[in-house]
Amino acid sequence: MKKTNEEWNIVDVLSHSRHDWMNKLQLIKGNLSLNRHDRVQQIIEEIVIEAQSESKLCNLKMLSFASLLMTFNWKRHHYSLEYEVLGSIYDLSEYDVKVAAWCEQFFQILDDSVDKCNENHLSITIETEANQGQVRFFFDFNGIITETALLLNWLKSNEENQVSVKHYELSPDELTITVGVV
Repeated sequence: MKKTNEEWNIVDVLSHSRHDWMNKLQLIKGNLSLNRHDRVQQIIEEIVIEAQSESKLCNLKMLSFASLLMTFNWKRHHYSLEYEVLGSIYDLSEYDVKVAAWCEQFFQILDDSVDKCNENHLSITIETEANQGQVRFFFDFNGIITETALLLNWLKSNEENQVSVKHYELSPDELTITVGVV
């Protein structure tokens, strides 16, 4: 059963979060038992960076968007997702609904467009400008895209929306998109 953001209850969230933390602790424990202290240090640094990214994302006050990104890898997709926030933190709540809706559509189109047997990855960078409220979203996909026409048609149809595609480049194994909010 596919869940939307609104259907996640506190037990679901805590269960998935606990599962993620147990996986991280198992990695640390396993590497400690192998005396791989450098790898343990790396894992801890990765956990700190991930926690800092989550904190910055939440502080943007884009609750639907943050929920979408933070729970993405808990659901079945044909690619993994990571994100980072660069720049100062501002209240971007006015953009929340339209950015979350655009991303949900994009994520579904991308899921339908990639090779389901390949290791695919999407990285999202949220960049805030020095002027409060100026924000750009950079989407960088690496993997195998089998349905380039589907993606291209969707991107072209979304050029004039409130969430506007400023620039994109598409090849069979890479997609980069710059999105701005109007």
